[in-house]
Amino acid sequence: PQAFSPTVWHFLSILQEHFGSMAGANTYLTPPGMQGFAPHYDDIEAFVLQLEGKKHWRVYSPRMGTEVLPQFSSANLTQTELGKPVLEAVLEAGDLLYFPRGFIHQGDCLPDAHSLHITVSSYQRNSWGDLLEKLLPAALQMALEEDVEYRQGLPMDYLQYMGVVNSDTANACRTAFMEKVQSLIKKLVDYAPIDAAVDQRAKSFLHDCLPPVLTQSEKAQSVYGFPARWQDGGPCDVNILITKDTEVRLLRHGIVRLCNEEAGVMLYYTTENSRVYHKEEPKFLEIDPEYTDSIEFLLSSYPNHVSVDTLPCETLEDKISLATLLFEKGILTTKKPLVKV
Repeated sequence: PQAFSPTVWHFLSILQEHFGSMAGANTYLTPPGMQGFAPHYDDIEAFVLQLEGKKHWRVYSPRMGTEVLPQFSSANLTQTELGKPVLEAVLEAGDLLYFPRGFIHQGDCLPDAHSLHITVSSYQRNSWGDLLEKLLPAALQMALEEDVEYRQGLPMDYLQYMGVVNSDTANACRTAFMEKVQSLIKKLVDYAPIDAAVDQRAKSFLHDCLPPVLTQSEKAQSVYGFPARWQDGGPCDVNILITKDTEVRLLRHGIVRLCNEEAGVMLYYTTENSRVYHKEEPKFLEIDPEYTDSIEFLLSSYPNHVSVDTLPCETLEDKISLATLLFEKGILTTKKPLVKV
């Protein structure tokens, strides 16, 4: 729905900034007396907003500890697998129902009313475990490269006293082996590139994001309000005249992420994203390493405006060039519209 409804787009763009994770939406139309899905639980935080008609909902607690905050959604469940609901209610237009990840739910329509609701979701695959899935392999790779202890050979006889068949056996060799493994795992913390792993998650998040919704004043002060037009067979007013005195700032703080990668320094951004999920590839600019201080300066200065001349680039030409590039991509706005129409 966010691809077609500006209201839903605006709503989700606010939520994704607030939650720091992707916010998605689905709409469901159910005829009177019908049930859409069998009972199940999801891998998302779900917010159900009733738009039209009515719907009868039953919500059940997770059945066991392994289903609390699950990583993945469940298969369809049967009524015999469920206990008593912790909540049973009929939603009418304007009502909101929230159920966390792992809470089993089912909704069915009353005989005399159809139902139209929108489900807004967030926090999918956004747990500590999901971060560690990225972080630990990177930490191990770094440890193997930098620490000879991780590259040393295993004891020649370890198969004789390790393994499930030997798990109830107590001997000095087995104890020493377990202590060695624990020591190596503890040392991995010293090699964990935590910031780099977070940057990679942020990069993925920015690809998931909807483009920001601009206010009228933001449009007027950005490239989207720049009065380029076609006249007399050619384009007019397309020269963006940014000077050393032009005051600029980021459109929003969360629309960019600076990542150090093998190919260079990349600036990922959301302003040119599609409203259709992953319709296009991630948007990024390869940034000269000399410009990283200026990007960090713009991030730390937000929401204040700064003059182009204060950007920590070597030359005025570099300052204007960087500001112009970021303005063209919709990343920067100016304090005043560049051209008055």
